[in-house]
Amino acid sequence: MLVAKFFHLLGLTIWVGGMFFAHMALRPALAVLHPEQRLTLMSAVLGGFFIWVWVAIALVLGSGLHMMAVMGGAHLPPYVHAMSGIGAVMMLIFAHIFFAPFRRLKLSAAQQDWDRASRALRQIRMLVGVNLCLGLLTIAIGALGPLAA
Repeated sequence: MLVAKFFHLLGLTIWVGGMFFAHMALRPALAVLHPEQRLTLMSAVLGGFFIWVWVAIALVLGSGLHMMAVMGGAHLPPYVHAMSGIGAVMMLIFAHIFFAPFRRLKLSAAQQDWDRASRALRQIRMLVGVNLCLGLLTIAIGALGPLAA
């Protein structure tokens, strides 16, 4: 159980921490670049980060399901079900980001269609903001839920 908890927290740290960094530090710093440079750089940065998000999802999902099974399955406290539900929504949002606007960003940047690439990046930014809020909420539920249970 201790190893599963470690992998769970590791996955959350990679995913939520990466979103926080990208949204709160990297994005504002890139505002000084020309759109062509910014879009090309973000396409490459997100491509590298998203590989790690898939790894993080595997860690979080695998360890979370394992811990839920060991702790009693459906008979767990409501906060555990809330975390798993929010986590599922986050995974679906990420899958959409990866297979729709990120794909458009990569293709558009490669074709130097900067207007289309910019629209795709705006959509990614908005959805990452939503996922970041959901991730922080999940962390709060995980930290405070046991106190209320």
